[in-house]
Amino acid sequence: MDQSLKDICNSSKTKFDLTSASDQTYLYDLIETIKDYPISDILELGNDKNSPLAFRMAAKIADSKKYIDDSNHKLKIGVVYAMWGEQNRLKKRSDDNPNGEDSLNVKVNQLSWLLKDSNIEWKLYAVDDGCPHGSGDLAESIRKSSEYADQIEVLFLEKNLPSTSQPLKNLKSADDSRKGGAILLGCDKALKDNVDVVIYTDADNSVHLSQIGLLLRPHLEAGHNVVLGNRKDPNAVLVKQENRWGIGIKALRHMQRMIGVNIFSRNIRDSQAAFKLYHKDIATEILKNPSVFDFSFDSDWIACVIGMGEEFAMVPFAFVDSFAESASIVQGPMTTWETLLKGLITALRARGIDHNEDMARVVMEHIETHHDLDLLINDLPEELVDAEDKDLGDPNVMSPKAMEDWIISKKKTS
Repeated sequence: MDQSLKDICNSSKTKFDLTSASDQTYLYDLIETIKDYPISDILELGNDKNSPLAFRMAAKIADSKKYIDDSNHKLKIGVVYAMWGEQNRLKKRSDDNPNGEDSLNVKVNQLSWLLKDSNIEWKLYAVDDGCPHGSGDLAESIRKSSEYADQIEVLFLEKNLPSTSQPLKNLKSADDSRKGGAILLGCDKALKDNVDVVIYTDADNSVHLSQIGLLLRPHLEAGHNVVLGNRKDPNAVLVKQENRWGIGIKALRHMQRMIGVNIFSRNIRDSQAAFKLYHKDIATEILKNPSVFDFSFDSDWIACVIGMGEEFAMVPFAFVDSFAESASIVQGPMTTWETLLKGLITALRARGIDHNEDMARVVMEHIETHHDLDLLINDLPEELVDAEDKDLGDPNVMSPKAMEDWIISKKKTS
């Protein structure tokens, strides 16, 4: 080979623009350049956090692609995501639309590139979650012009409500859904289309879907029926604007992990990652009686799996945050966190999963609205100042009573 892998790595791009069609093409060209090198060497460089971002992403995708190309497994997969406020990211980038990602077409191209000539069939389910800006109609127009139109289905949550059957029986309207209802509808339709597994992702391009082989490998080779993407793994690639949060995020995570001890004690540190695989039998069980229809649906699904006694597999993957049009920004970060905390409590109680009820009570009694979390996010109790990530959730570090006293004091002084 004319050029060493190390040289290729070092000359790779250090940034990746989700709105750039040329960056998407560059990534495929980079994978083509390195594909004949030993995958172990590619991953060694790709797992080095000092390597350029584009190479680290390419390494994950190359690993996924090699697994798919070497596999003879026959499978049908359904990829599901929810759309709310996606009217800009669905379109291409332009002077008038600087955050455009051409997201539907990009996802389709990623799936097609990965699974071409394999025995794996795929279908993409894009679900309008009651979007007031017409995301579903726009996605449908894009679908119609796609060469893969038959492998794309656009669904509308509001057209399927009210429902007399599960999984949407207890959801009154699309206005009461915050992502979860749309994902449930998409998964239900995928199961009715007889898929073998459902994979959940986000509407933006933050997760390159050519990494799906990373989810399929533990399922097909080791029999894991639930595979969770993990951005907290040392070998993950994570580009995320964490500075959007104040220092009080440690307090919120402490509460979250204490409440959900049965989840987080299993080393599930990235419960909200939008890159998960569920076998059809597991998904069918989850959809029998979902407890929440909002952003916290991940917790409900994981709680259901715990109740079933099913083992989890976790895999590192590459994630580049699509920050500008994020729903958590549009709707307010603390609105999202209120939903996550209270939804976690609802899910654990509904599924009968052991949890820290004292901490749950504190949240339900003292966090009346997201405005109460706004009072906490820019401060930190003394007990958590020096706490490391591994310490968060440990009541010995800061007890529910101590957290309650801190919350009350912050509300009084606001």
